[in-house]
Amino acid sequence: GGGGYAINIMGNADTLKVKGARNLSVYRARWREGRKLVRSPGKRHFCSKCGSALWLWDPRWGQWIYPFASAIDTPLPRPRESQHCLVESKPSWVPLTRGKRDRVFMRFPIEAIIDWHRKRGLLADRKRKRRG
Repeated sequence: GGGGYAINIMGNADTLKVKGARNLSVYRARWREGRKLVRSPGKRHFCSKCGSALWLWDPRWGQWIYPFASAIDTPLPRPRESQHCLVESKPSWVPLTRGKRDRVFMRFPIEAIIDWHRKRGLLADRKRKRRG
């Protein structure tokens, strides 16, 4: 398990394979905007037995799945840089450890995660097999 804050990886949603789906639960964030209660369309999937965060899926970008880094069971490369987002709501007890190439955003950056990966040549080129 790990923190639910590391949604820094993306993959094709149609490649997701789940074992033990009966143990999955979904959380959708809620917040108030004035008097209105707003619910996120994004669905955070987690293990209902141990509470480990597994992945986020959002219908606004339905072709993508955002696994939590702590749920990936294969080695991951060390990132050359990081982007620290939503810093304005960071708890005071969390230190902001910033590398030379890192960027800090008070909210979200304008650049989408897919564009960030494209600019750096980090997208895996996946060839789709045609059926039929």
